[in-house]
Amino acid sequence: MPKYDENGRPEFELVRCADGFSMSVQASTYNYCSPRNNTGPWDSVEVGFPSDYEHCLMPYAEEPDRPTETVCGYVPNVLVRSIIEVHGGLVSGEVPPIPFVKETENSNKE
Repeated sequence: MPKYDENGRPEFELVRCADGFSMSVQASTYNYCSPRNNTGPWDSVEVGFPSDYEHCLMPYAEEPDRPTETVCGYVPNVLVRSIIEVHGGLVSGEVPPIPFVKETENSNKE
């Protein structure tokens, strides 16, 4: 559960992955996300200050020449999920409520 600032905006805890990679994942009226509200769920979020260079974030980076000191706006949910999975999964922190792509069940199952 996120903390909320004095303006009612959620503040989500830093995401830490199994391999040590970390990043801030935020969404609120103040962040570069969609929709731009304080309740979500969000289709895209703001990712900030990744601990290491992450190639797939560079198209969204405000300052791509400073890859670990920048904010990446409107990063699609599926990309956030992929980054977390590539780095071994979430071990601490939190991701804003975002509707992840669900795997389609095999229609041949009985």
